[in-house]
Amino acid sequence: MGLFFLKRFITLLATLIGASIVIFLVLEILPGNAAEMLVGPDASPEAVAALAAKLGIDQPASLRYGQWVGGLVVGDMGNSHAYGSPVHELVLERLALTVPLALMAMLLAMALALAAGVYAAAHHNRMGDVGVMGFVQIGVALPNFWFSILLILLFAVKLRWFSAGGFPGWTEAAGGSPLAALKALLLPAIALAVVQAAILARITRSAVLEVLREDFVRTARAKGLSQRAVLWGHVLRNAMIPVVTVVGLEFANLLAGTIVVENVFYLPGLGRLIFQSISNRDLIVVRNCVMLLVAMVVAVNFVVDILYAVIDPRVKASDI
Repeated sequence: MGLFFLKRFITLLATLIGASIVIFLVLEILPGNAAEMLVGPDASPEAVAALAAKLGIDQPASLRYGQWVGGLVVGDMGNSHAYGSPVHELVLERLALTVPLALMAMLLAMALALAAGVYAAAHHNRMGDVGVMGFVQIGVALPNFWFSILLILLFAVKLRWFSAGGFPGWTEAAGGSPLAALKALLLPAIALAVVQAAILARITRSAVLEVLREDFVRTARAKGLSQRAVLWGHVLRNAMIPVVTVVGLEFANLLAGTIVVENVFYLPGLGRLIFQSISNRDLIVVRNCVMLLVAMVVAVNFVVDILYAVIDPRVKASDI
């Protein structure tokens, strides 16, 4: 187990280092800089150069990369050029919306996927299975942003059950309440959950069908247990290993997938902060936010690998 953990940890570090290099280089080739955006289009070249020197963005790329990575190691993300405040404060403020949104979407996706996957497996090769898998196929192909717009048109514009966008805040001091905040996140969570639920439902169906062929399932039925008791009490429990693995990977994808949905619903989350920072050429914020999302995805994958090895010892044996 120790060697398996060490190999996975080295892979995690190598992935983070490679991602940091790619992120830095990609953002370096973008035209313009924060100094030009801050001083305005009518500023003289001397004023732009002076502000660039003050912000430190006129230094060599290798030096700026080293300073950025060194700051990340000690927890210093630097200061935003556009907002004039520490980047970690901006990120923590926006994560208070993005993480709950991803959690809500994941819970909805799991509830929909488990119900659809188990039902389809229980009605294998019958109309129920064909119908569910047909809807699942549509869900896989459905773009999140387009589905978000449909939800806004139906529930916000036509029925007026929800607001079309915005976020009231979690506390009364911020002008909102926990209930109002959850209501504002419900439509975005549904928009995110549909695609993830469709993918997870396919995995659940396949896993349940595989377990249904096992001998202990026939034994449980021979004891007189109902179909419902067999499915939910015995089959699903043994089919959860691949499902849990995919759940971990999908949650990592949800964290990154909130970027587009947050902008459709005008939510002040991490995704909107990234878009605003790109518009302002505030690359230090963009670098840190994207790196944070990458780190979250890599960390979740690392935890899933470890948990999978703990659940199934064959993984460790095949890896060493």
